[in-house]
Amino acid sequence: MTPFPSRAVIREVGLRDGLQSIETILPIELKCEWIRRAYDAGQREMEVGSFVPARLLPQLADTAAVVEFARTLPGLVVSVLVPNLKGAERALEAHADAMLVPLSASHAHSLANLRRTPDEVVAEVARMRAARDAAGSKTRIEVGISTAFGCTIQGEVPHDEVLRCLQAVLDAGADHVGLADTVGYAGPGAVRALFEKARRVAGERLACAHFHDTRGLALANVYAAMETGIARFDASLGGIGGCPHAPGASGNASTEDLAFMLSEMGIETGIDIKDLLALHADLARWLPNETLHGSLSRAGLPKTFTVRSSDDFAAALR
Repeated sequence: MTPFPSRAVIREVGLRDGLQSIETILPIELKCEWIRRAYDAGQREMEVGSFVPARLLPQLADTAAVVEFARTLPGLVVSVLVPNLKGAERALEAHADAMLVPLSASHAHSLANLRRTPDEVVAEVARMRAARDAAGSKTRIEVGISTAFGCTIQGEVPHDEVLRCLQAVLDAGADHVGLADTVGYAGPGAVRALFEKARRVAGERLACAHFHDTRGLALANVYAAMETGIARFDASLGGIGGCPHAPGASGNASTEDLAFMLSEMGIETGIDIKDLLALHADLARWLPNETLHGSLSRAGLPKTFTVRSSDDFAAALR
């Protein structure tokens, strides 16, 4: 087992993965307040939108303006999801720090979600890399291998296919890669096994884990991924989000629950959890007709809670 990291990064994806999955269209003023408040609470990476046609995702039609605001906050890494070259070109025009490209290792899910085969997405990544380099941009290209642990349409997704896709996008020019449990099929054992294999393929370019809490195992899966050396995780305030091909999905790992678990383990995130809980309360008010998830927002911080060091946690394990 790799020693746990002393510091971990929580990338907020609620502004994209969360908002695209609900019916409410949050006004840009509230999106910007969410970003500012999350920033003030200590978050330094956020996925703030997606460059897709507005007719497909009207919830994210204002992504360019949201990116423009987010880039005014010093030290904030601003990410956007891009499904194709046109989206990548818009991300480059907006000067996003990173473009996140989804590639499903499930052939059936890839066709249902992107209308492309996995290999066609790999070719698109190569075109994105060429466009990025031609523009002289420093925007990072990060590919998330989705349905890495199984698929509601296809069923089993072989590890060999996940690893093949991982190697292919690296060869096509991706800077970083991550693995995503898009439909909430993963458990800690599967996470540990696949991330260990993926590390042997991608090395330090394996940079992120994305877990959904569909079956209540998101935090357990984070723990297992950390055992393999992962120290960067996607999460969503209030656990909002999901996948249209995952019936009954409850959403992403909750940002506040994850921040609490990491703090209790003595792993630094830079996040003020009380500020995050206050933001959660306002998000619930902004989205009165939507269901928010997570446990910490319901139960609150325990009276005994203190920020612990990694040494404290290591001592408790002995």
